[in-house]
Amino acid sequence: MTELHYRTCPFCEATCGLEVETSGREVVSVRGDARDVFSHGYICPKATGLKHLDEDPDRLRIPLVRRAGELVEATWEEAFAEIDRRLPPILAEHGRHAVAVYLGNPNVHNMSGSLYTTVLVRALGSHNVYSASTVDQMPKQVSAGLMFGTMLSVPIPDVDRTDYLLMLGANPLVSNGSLLTAPDIRGRLRALRERGGRLVVVDPVRTRTAQAADEHHFIRPGTDALLLFALVNVLVTDGLTDLGRLSEHTNGVAEVAQLAGDFTPEAVAPACGIDAATIRRLAGELAAAPRAAVYGRIGSCTQEFGTLASWLVDVINVLTGNLDRDGGAMFPLAAAGQRNAQGRRAQGPGGRGKGVRFGRWTSRVRGVPETFGELPVACLAEEIETPGDGQVRALVTIAGNPALSTPDAERLDRALHGLEFVVSVDIYLNETTRHADVVLPVPPPSQRSHYDLAFGQLAVRNVANYSPPIFPVADGMLDEWQTLLRLTAIVAGQGPDADLAALDEFVAKTLLGMEQSVAGSPVAGRDAGELLAALAPRTGPERLLDLLLRAGPYGDHFGARPDGLTLGVLETNPHGVDLGPLRPRIPEVLRTPSGRIELAPEPIVADVPRLLAALSRRSNGGMVLIGRRQLRSNNSWMHNLGPLVRGRDQCTMQVHPDDAVRLGLADGGHAVVTSKAGSVRVPVEVTEDIMTGVVSIPHGWGHHAAGAKMAVAAEHPGVNTNVLADGSQLDPLSGNAVLNGIPVEVAAV
Repeated sequence: MTELHYRTCPFCEATCGLEVETSGREVVSVRGDARDVFSHGYICPKATGLKHLDEDPDRLRIPLVRRAGELVEATWEEAFAEIDRRLPPILAEHGRHAVAVYLGNPNVHNMSGSLYTTVLVRALGSHNVYSASTVDQMPKQVSAGLMFGTMLSVPIPDVDRTDYLLMLGANPLVSNGSLLTAPDIRGRLRALRERGGRLVVVDPVRTRTAQAADEHHFIRPGTDALLLFALVNVLVTDGLTDLGRLSEHTNGVAEVAQLAGDFTPEAVAPACGIDAATIRRLAGELAAAPRAAVYGRIGSCTQEFGTLASWLVDVINVLTGNLDRDGGAMFPLAAAGQRNAQGRRAQGPGGRGKGVRFGRWTSRVRGVPETFGELPVACLAEEIETPGDGQVRALVTIAGNPALSTPDAERLDRALHGLEFVVSVDIYLNETTRHADVVLPVPPPSQRSHYDLAFGQLAVRNVANYSPPIFPVADGMLDEWQTLLRLTAIVAGQGPDADLAALDEFVAKTLLGMEQSVAGSPVAGRDAGELLAALAPRTGPERLLDLLLRAGPYGDHFGARPDGLTLGVLETNPHGVDLGPLRPRIPEVLRTPSGRIELAPEPIVADVPRLLAALSRRSNGGMVLIGRRQLRSNNSWMHNLGPLVRGRDQCTMQVHPDDAVRLGLADGGHAVVTSKAGSVRVPVEVTEDIMTGVVSIPHGWGHHAAGAKMAVAAEHPGVNTNVLADGSQLDPLSGNAVLNGIPVEVAAV
């Protein structure tokens, strides 16, 4: 007998609704949920991964423990006993910072990972916390934090209502949106053009998104900030700025205008490759459009001026009066977990926010400052290799593959081999977890509940959608939150047999206490015991989610607003609850100490001279490397699912025909690409869709390591472009790795 289940796809940021047909414990089919309030039936090819991951014979189902140099199957008790035997002595002898944590991209697509990795990291108390954020979006989080007060106060282009969208370094028709949660982005952009709006794409590649745009401009990799500053220059010097109601809520307008003085279109054009007349026209069009937005993403983040580019995107949105208005760049209001929605913003001077503060500690070897509690992952290898007090001697990885997906990949792979102890929580024995001494498996998405805590804060429409597990957790498997709590107990000194129920109760009490401590919170001053009792009998992530929903901006406030949102309401609405379009939120959204938009934050202003110096650089005619996104994968973690990798080779080096002729390259042949950090041999794809002087290799491939057990991935290994990324090259404000604009030499094989 077949059954239908409804859930949110966990494989990318689009959060599409799925209709999953099952028969017994088998997933029969995966289709788009036509009644989903957000995606309305749209899905991409990755959605079928729910079935294929469920069935994948390589997916780990039993813990592994290293015995006599080999990873062998073990019981859960044996696995946790081994962790307790080996990890606490390292903490005791060398201190908390001797144990590092790496959090991979899938954690943010997973409710348990989002809620309980934080608990583990706090219990560990190490400064050596790393994540995929510093090879992706950290510049945007830093600029948003400095300008608006919290790390996820990221303005989202209101694509459903805008008249003009300028997009830099983004390819949402392939990525399905990034820091822009928008199912069926192709349909949304088509609707933009059909209502008379314009889409302009700036990118070194004529991507699928660029091909669907009204206009595309090639730009030299790494020069987005120069182009954006030139747009600011034109807006200021031509009298095109109009902040509207934002004027009374914004500091630093005059300072930004002064900073832009040196970045004229004529000065910038030779560096970025876009002529001065086009720059002036684009600035005029942005200013003249009834409703416009500028959006920059991974290509504008993963470069040497990533934070400056991210900042300037929103500077332009402010100067044109398009921030926080319908059809402009707006702040979502998520149902749960959004810092900039907690409590009430006090009226008058001073606001109510603490803002953000960076550099509370620095990396031991290079002295790079932390951002939002983590260090750049590009520093991890040197922290393992370099002897001395505070040397990283053990590592915990959770849903991550840094040996493949971070800079200086070969160096990090060697460094991992030298660690005293490695624990990995993962579904695969991959290029990183093959180094582990203990591997703890987790259930597949079909056996886990789901709620998108992060992506609701980045969505083009306010919605809430909860997915119960399709199947119960398999016999002999722990739920992921239970595994993370048992690890928490060990690093907290409570041993492998701690009372998980008591520990989970403590987590819930702590979260409730945090909510109650916020001024203006709907649960402030309420009896904590009564509130916790109202959450019973829920436990684990469901209890925490119900708490966040009920205390959130749409919540029932534990009975004070009876028609408000609860987890129970979401359970009775399997297709989600539509909470409405984005609405203006300034000033209440702001959490800066001043309570105003900080258009010229001091750390960013101090970095502008570095950008100005780049104006005098001249290209020496060499080639530079950029990455690219692919529709059927999400970084390195979907390459073992056969239907998503079948067909022609996806891991190729794209090169322009003129460069191919000059370098002696043939389509279908091979090239050797060499950088300061390393060298790879890669198939050649000649295409006019990439600008001259640039080559592109996708991120996340290179599945050929001995000891990894991912059979499908090994049949389609590709090459690891992170071998070419120099870990010493960082955006100084965010610590983000420079993955675009890498100087390389290219030669035919």
